[in-house]
Amino acid sequence: MPVLELAVQDVEGAGVAQRVGAVRVELCTALGATGGLTPSIGMIEAIAGQGIAVHPLVRCRPGGFVYDVDEIEVMARDVLAAVNAGASGVVLGALTPDQYVDRETLSRLLDGVDPSVIEVTFHRAMDVVDDWAAALDAIVESGITRVLTSGGAPRCIDGVEALSGMVAHARGRIQVMAGGGIRIEDIAAVVHTGVDAVHLSARRTVADSGGPGGGSGGYDAVDETLARAAAGALAGALER
Repeated sequence: MPVLELAVQDVEGAGVAQRVGAVRVELCTALGATGGLTPSIGMIEAIAGQGIAVHPLVRCRPGGFVYDVDEIEVMARDVLAAVNAGASGVVLGALTPDQYVDRETLSRLLDGVDPSVIEVTFHRAMDVVDDWAAALDAIVESGITRVLTSGGAPRCIDGVEALSGMVAHARGRIQVMAGGGIRIEDIAAVVHTGVDAVHLSARRTVADSGGPGGGSGGYDAVDETLARAAAGALAGALER
């Protein structure tokens, strides 16, 4: 039965996720501007203390998913720090220059992580690989729990055919979680692909200028009304 995961950036967002019945949160920072970066240890600790499963994103910079040695070492440290801070899972990914899953880097990032205790999600680097079937097999062989994907499309609703194909190819070996531009009205169609989870941010922008030195674009926050609507749409889709 598909479950709901919310992408959040703060303690209040995690509280919303709990109130609407999400099973876990992906925690990151700079989501709207960059697609998400590694959150602070203090934020991980605070949300882990709330009792909801928190899976921090481990991504050291914006841009593509081919990393150099120094970046890999930083992210490996971040993985262990997140787990020590109370994270019950981590979200990560890495590709080779020719856009295949970088299994060597995944192994380094997960060195010291017990996959029977800590869940691992391969993030939307999946959506830029050249061969999703080969990528899915490589991710399965790396012992990863789930993959987050829009089916390679800008929005999940445009990738439902690929999502269905991924679910069929996975054959229960790995969870497939749909995420990427999901609107409330898209949830039923996305669930129909057979995915194991639906992931969205349900966010709104709060206008709050920081002035010349603090940025003027405001910040993102989880909109509880949207989050409740998503939870309701998922429940409704499961009843049909």
